[in-house]
Amino acid sequence: MHVPHSPGSVLKRRTGWKRLGTPLGILAAVTGAFAYVGTVDPNEPGHYPVCPLLKLTGVFCPGCGGLRSAHAFITGDLGAAFSANAIATAGYFLFAAVWVLWLVRAWRGKPLRMALAPAWWWGVGAVLLVFTVVRNLPFGSALAP
Repeated sequence: MHVPHSPGSVLKRRTGWKRLGTPLGILAAVTGAFAYVGTVDPNEPGHYPVCPLLKLTGVFCPGCGGLRSAHAFITGDLGAAFSANAIATAGYFLFAAVWVLWLVRAWRGKPLRMALAPAWWWGVGAVLLVFTVVRNLPFGSALAP
């Protein structure tokens, strides 16, 4: 009987520089996206679509201001990045940390396995919900884009 992950399998472990292909490919895609947003200013109207939730209801979603935040981040204005969308800006740093961990593990030939317990996912959802509600209330206007 042939086992899919046996030594004679076609699914062989990638070696050397090939292990870095996926993390470096993701970095290239993210770098390209940030380069585009850094070049094409979202503060100028007409370059990007308007948030559908904001357009239909006037309510800021957790992503509203994310493009302005990315533009400010890539141009080095961290204050404006946090002001446009604090959650997105924190996400950029989180992405960088996870990406470095992924690259190091890939270099060592180990997979990146990050299984978060359901409580963590509920916590992330709760933070996004609270952020969304607070940024739409008068006392939370500092969190609005």
